[in-house]
Amino acid sequence: MQNILFDLDGTLIDPHDGITKSIQYALGRLEIPTPDDLSWCIGLPLTDSFAKLLGTSDAQTVTKAIGIYRERYAKKGLYENKVYPGIESCLSQLQSRGKSLFLATSKPKVFAKTIIEGFNLSRYFKGIYGSELDGSLSQKTDLIGYIIEQETLRKDETIMVGDRKFDLIGANGQGIRSIGITWGYGSKEEILAHNPTMVCESPDALQELISQSETS
Repeated sequence: MQNILFDLDGTLIDPHDGITKSIQYALGRLEIPTPDDLSWCIGLPLTDSFAKLLGTSDAQTVTKAIGIYRERYAKKGLYENKVYPGIESCLSQLQSRGKSLFLATSKPKVFAKTIIEGFNLSRYFKGIYGSELDGSLSQKTDLIGYIIEQETLRKDETIMVGDRKFDLIGANGQGIRSIGITWGYGSKEEILAHNPTMVCESPDALQELISQSETS
């Protein structure tokens, strides 16, 4: 596991307030009733979340909602995040072992870069990758494939770490290994249903898994 791809939301940071409040803002502007629980939206591409919330897959309607969402997110939601305890130590330890770390998030790269730099975590990453504002590369299979191509990574030396099924689907689709983590927003049942190579429950456990793989 030389190359480690990390999801962002629900894996490195808890983005609950920033995402859910921005969704509430968009739905309010559109005069759409807001569900009590929006946690399920975290980790999904925005197009998927709003298509379900609005009850339509009409591209123009969904794009309008995303535009309103980003009005708030770019000003406030972007800064309403918390780094999970133990994450920075985990990244530092992996880097010190010579691992190449890459961010692989469905969030637009421009937002992801601001978040990572704001928490002073960019120093641990060899590359920061995300979707484009037009929605391209928002599907994890496409994004992982793009990173592998851009960085000329060997698939047998690369693993995806994430908290939602989309991370595992993307890894499986590109023929690389995966670690499903349980401290984020995906349930253990969701993770196990998509055949991760490994599962761990804390950043410390992630370090141990990788250490064990080096000696096995």
